[in-house]
Amino acid sequence: MKVSMAEDGEYFSIGSIITCKTCFSQKVEGEVVAFDHQTKMLMLKCPSSTGKGNLSDINIVNLNFVEDVVVKKEANSNPPPLPHLNIEKLNNRANAQIEERQRLRTALASGVSPEGLKLFLAITKTINEVTWQGKNIVVMNQVTISPPYRPEDCKGKGDNNALTHVKKIVEKHVKDQQLQQLQQNSQAAPSRSPQQQPSLTSP
Repeated sequence: MKVSMAEDGEYFSIGSIITCKTCFSQKVEGEVVAFDHQTKMLMLKCPSSTGKGNLSDINIVNLNFVEDVVVKKEANSNPPPLPHLNIEKLNNRANAQIEERQRLRTALASGVSPEGLKLFLAITKTINEVTWQGKNIVVMNQVTISPPYRPEDCKGKGDNNALTHVKKIVEKHVKDQQLQQLQQNSQAAPSRSPQQQPSLTSP
């Protein structure tokens, strides 16, 4: 597959190794991945700047600002086919994000406290099945957490394992919030300068 480079008929082959010298005398070398003829934007896959062999950097070069282009290795074979996209999986992920936003909107409309929202978001980091029931948080349809959202506010339907697991998440969240509050208070507390320290006088 060849990609047209400019109006004068030049082109690149997908998979070719190209070296570009920009107007700033910077050299960029990599494998041609794509090229947009209208904007003269060339996409090159280059060795990773981290030095890891299983990673690559993608550089986008504007040929309007390139002084010289050298084809170091012309690709003769057709490029590999594009990877298959699981459209159903992508749609499910998008729908899940929409549903989560809707749940948050419903919670805000019902007057849920900031503490409840923070706990809800903390639980969703490890458990997907989390919903709102009024101001109550319902986890896996097994555990209900009522305001003010403390570990003792967790009630289960019979699955003790689920209740224990959710309680541990709530306990950790509460401790993290308390620690964060202590750190904020310590940072906000004014520190005394040496001039402000009380002086000691001998009798």
